[in-house]
Amino acid sequence: MAKQVEWNLPGRLGKDLDRYDEVAQEIGQEAHSRGAWSVLTLEEVRSLGAEGGQPAETLMNVVALVAKRFRTDVCSAYLLEPDRANLVLAATVGLRRECIGNLRMGIHEGLTGLVAEQLRPVAVSQVKHHPRFKYFKEAGEEPYQSFLGVPLIDRGVLQGVLVVQTIEARVFGEDEIRMLTEAATQVAPVVSEARALDRFIAPLQERLWELARNLWWAWDHNSSSLFVDLDPVRWSKLNHNPISLLGELPLARLESRAAELTLHSRVNYAYRRLLEYLEADRTWGARHAGVLRPHPVAYFSAEFGLHESLPVYSGGLGVLAGDHIKAASDLDIPLIGIGLFYGQGYFRQRLDLGGWQREEYLETDLDHLPMEAAIGKDGRPVVVEIETRSGRIQAKVWRVKVGRRDLLLLDSDVEGNAPEDRELTSRLYGGDLRIRIRQEVLLGVGGLRALKALGISPGVLHLNEGHSGFAVLEAIRMRMEDEGIGFDVAVPRVSREVVFTTHTPVPAGHDRFSAALVEEHIGPLREALRLTQESLLGLGRENPDNADELFCMTVLALRLSRRANAVSALHAEVSRAMWTGLFHGKAEDDVPIGHITNGVHVPSWLAPHMFRLYDRHLGTGWHQRSSEAKTWEGIENVDDGELWETHLTLKSQLLEFVRRRAVEQAERRGESREVLERLERVLSPDALTIGFARRFATYKRANLILKDIEKLATMVNDPNRPVQFVFAGKAHPLDEPGKRILQQIAGMMRDPQFRDKFVFVEDYDINVGRHFVQGVDVWLNNPRRPQEASGTSGQKVVLNGGLNLSILDGWWAEAYDGMNGFAIGTGKTHSNMSVHDGRDGEDLLSALREEVIPLYYQRDRDGLPRGWIKRMKRAIRTLGWRFSADRMVMDYTLKCYNPAAGGISSDMRSNP
Repeated sequence: MAKQVEWNLPGRLGKDLDRYDEVAQEIGQEAHSRGAWSVLTLEEVRSLGAEGGQPAETLMNVVALVAKRFRTDVCSAYLLEPDRANLVLAATVGLRRECIGNLRMGIHEGLTGLVAEQLRPVAVSQVKHHPRFKYFKEAGEEPYQSFLGVPLIDRGVLQGVLVVQTIEARVFGEDEIRMLTEAATQVAPVVSEARALDRFIAPLQERLWELARNLWWAWDHNSSSLFVDLDPVRWSKLNHNPISLLGELPLARLESRAAELTLHSRVNYAYRRLLEYLEADRTWGARHAGVLRPHPVAYFSAEFGLHESLPVYSGGLGVLAGDHIKAASDLDIPLIGIGLFYGQGYFRQRLDLGGWQREEYLETDLDHLPMEAAIGKDGRPVVVEIETRSGRIQAKVWRVKVGRRDLLLLDSDVEGNAPEDRELTSRLYGGDLRIRIRQEVLLGVGGLRALKALGISPGVLHLNEGHSGFAVLEAIRMRMEDEGIGFDVAVPRVSREVVFTTHTPVPAGHDRFSAALVEEHIGPLREALRLTQESLLGLGRENPDNADELFCMTVLALRLSRRANAVSALHAEVSRAMWTGLFHGKAEDDVPIGHITNGVHVPSWLAPHMFRLYDRHLGTGWHQRSSEAKTWEGIENVDDGELWETHLTLKSQLLEFVRRRAVEQAERRGESREVLERLERVLSPDALTIGFARRFATYKRANLILKDIEKLATMVNDPNRPVQFVFAGKAHPLDEPGKRILQQIAGMMRDPQFRDKFVFVEDYDINVGRHFVQGVDVWLNNPRRPQEASGTSGQKVVLNGGLNLSILDGWWAEAYDGMNGFAIGTGKTHSNMSVHDGRDGEDLLSALREEVIPLYYQRDRDGLPRGWIKRMKRAIRTLGWRFSADRMVMDYTLKCYNPAAGGISSDMRSNP
C-alpha cells in the first residue's frame, strides 16, 4: 500500500514547482508525435545537468526528455530509500505533481517494485492483467495501460527505477527495452548524485547501513570485520555497535578509510552474500518445515540475547533464545520472536573497593539500535492495548531483523500510559511481583495482539519458559471469538498448537502470583473467556481446589500445552518428578514432559581463527552441516600443532582482554599505580587457565573451588605446573547470598597468595562470555546437582578447542564419555547440602590435581600436550554436532512445531 511521507529532495524541481506545469504541457503536446527518436546520450544528460544546476532539477529534465524521446505519456524516476525497502517518486512527467517526494511504495509492491526486486526490465502491455499490478490512486495512474520499467544501476548498486507509461495499450519491443535500458545507464549517475546530496547516501555507506540494520552481520565474520577495520578503537568503545559507529563517521572519513583499506570490494561481497542468504530457497526449512509457511511459529521469550549491542537480555535464557532465532534464520524455519524492549536493559555491574556489587542502569539510545517501528496492516505503527482492572496499558512494537527472521519487541514507554506503565519495560527482571505480572501480561497478551495487528496468524505458540503463559489465554479468547465456540471447545484446539519449554528445575524458581494480582491484571480477559475467578485460578494451581495455593505460570503453561519439554535428559527426569502431582493417575515416568537438549549457534560463538581452521579441514560450507556427525570427523586429520597453536592464539587474546578490563576497572576505583602496573602483567600465557562465568546464584557454587584454601594455594603456585582462574558473572540485585559469593571471589585478587592467579572481570555480557569461551583451557562448571537444567557455555568452549571440567549435571550428564573432557565426581548427591558441597569440593580439587593438571603439562619433545590435544579433538568430534543450535531447532521443528501445525509427529523422549 502506498504511503504518504515527507521526503525532502534538494530543491524538488529546482527553486520551486512552477516549471512542472510548463514541462508537463510541453511533453503533453509532443508525447504522441511520430518524429525520429534516439537513445539518451551522456552528453545530453550532462547538458541537462548544466542547465538545471541541482540534481533534482536535472532529474526532472531527464524524465521530460525521456518521455519525449520514447513517445510516452508518463515518465517517472523512483529512488530507493536508505532502508532499501521502499521506493519514493522523485521526478515525473504525467503523474500528479504533489506526489513527488510523497508517493512511497514497498519494494515488493507493484510493477515498479518488481523491477527493483529482479534488477531487470519489466514490460507489460496491459497492466491490469499482471499479478503484480497495483493501482496507486493518489498518483492519478488510472488512464495508463502499458508499463515499461528498467532499474537504475550505478557502479553495481541499485539506485532506483525509471518507468514509462502510456494511455493506449502498447507492446514494447526489444529495441525499445534496450534503448530505455541504455538511457537508464546515463540517468543512474544523476540519481546517485541526488541521493548523495540529500537524504540518500553513497553506495558504500548505504550498503554498510544495510548490513548494520540486520543482525546477520553479528554471526558473519566477514561482515563484522568490516566495521572493526573502519575504526578499531571506536568499535571497541561503542560496544561493537555498527549503527553507532556509522553514525559517528562522516562520509568523507568513511570514504577515505575505505580507500586506505580497499574496503569497497569487501563491502560489496558482504552485501551480495547477505542478499543471497535472504533470498535462498533451497534450505532445510523449505524441505522440512513447509507446513509452517502459512502460519509461522510465534516464539515468546522474556529476553533475547542476540548481541551485546542490543542489551535486552540478562543471561542464559536470553542467550539461548537469541541462538534459537538465529538458527531458525539459518535453517529458514518460519518463526517470529516476541519479547519486550527494556529501555535500560539489565544492570551494569561495578564492584567497589570492597568487592561488593553495585548496579547502574543506563538509558539505551533508540537511534543507535537496529530497530524500526513495526507497521501494521493499516500502514501505521502498531500499538497494542491491554485492559486491566487498574487501567489500560499500551505498548508500541519494534521490529528487529535477525537474518531471515523478525523479532518483535514491545515497549510500554508510550505517551498516554500512566507514569508507572511507561516505566514498565524499562528494566529486565526489576521491581516487585506487581511489575513482574504486568510485564508478563504485556509479553503474552500484548505479544499475540501485536501479531494480529501485523496480519500474522501463528500456527504454533512456543513459550520459552512460563513468563509468556498468558498468551495461551489470549489465543483461546481469539479462537472463541473467531469461531463462535465456548471455552471448553477452544481449549483443546489451542492447546494442540502450544509448545512449552521449561528451564527451571528448582520449585522456587517458578513465577507465582496471588489471586488478587491475577484478577487485577487478567480480570477483563477472564470475563471475555466467560470463566469464574476460581476457574481461572484453578488453571494455575497444582490443586485447583486449594484456595491457598498461589497461581503458578508454569502450571498454567503445562495445563494448556499439548507438548512440553525440558532442556536436557536429566532435567526432564527432574521435571517429571516435580510435576507428577499435576497429572493425576500417571506414574512419574509417564508424565508428558520430554526433552530437547539445548544447543548453541555455532557461527555466533566460534572464534574467527577456529572458523578458518574448520574451513580448511571440514570442507566448504561445513557450518551449514554443523548438526551432522560426519561433518566433524575431519577434525581427527588436523595436525596437532596447528590445532594447538590456534588455541594458544585464542588464549593470548583472552588474557589480553582480561588484563585490559582489569586495569580499566582498577582505574575507575582509584587503585594505586602499583596495582595498575601489576594488573598489566597479570596472568601467564603458559599457565593452565580455567574459566568460570555465569550468574552468581548460590546453587551454581562459584566458590566451590575455595573449599580448601591451603590445597588450592599449593596448586596454583606450583612453579612447574601453575594454574590461574578468570571469573565473571552477575548476582541478581536482590540476591544477597549471591553477592557475598561474588565478593568472596573478587577478594581473591587482593590475597597475596592468589592475586596473580585470580582475576574477576566486571559486567558479564555476551562480549565477555565470547572471549572466555573462546580462550580458556578449561571451563569449570560445578552446580549443585541436579539443579542445572542444561547450561550452554561449556558447549561453546568445546567448539573453540577448550575442555570441560564439570559436575555431571545438565547437558554434561549426557555428553561426557570419559575421554572428551573431565567429570567432577560420579553424579551422586546427598540430602545434606553441607555434606553434598563438601564432597563435591574434594572431588573438584582431586580432579584438578590427579587428571587435569598432569595431562595439560605432559608434553612431548615438540612441546605439545598430545594427550590433551587428543581430548580436544574427541570433544569437538563427539559434541560439536550434538549440541549445536541447528540440531536443537531441527528437533523442535520435527518433534514439536510440525506436529503442532498438523504435520508428522516425532518423539521427544530421546535426542538423535
